[in-house]
Amino acid sequence: MNSADMLIHVHPELDTHARINLERRLMECCGVDCAEFIHQPHPHAMIVKYDPAEIEGMVILDVVRTIDPVATRVGL
Repeated sequence: MNSADMLIHVHPELDTHARINLERRLMECCGVDCAEFIHQPHPHAMIVKYDPAEIEGMVILDVVRTIDPVATRVGL
């Protein structure tokens, strides 16, 4: 399995319930190994670890944008 990391920035006012739902929704995607927010010190940042052979980064970002339309992918 190949592995890649993606940092996604969501709107700072996205509430806790929405963040938990977003983590769960991403974890249901084939190829996503881990999706979690960096609670301290950047609660608006989410790390997603995934297999690029199974899912494209833009597909992951599209899933995030269903909950937060202004979410952006941050270059690492």
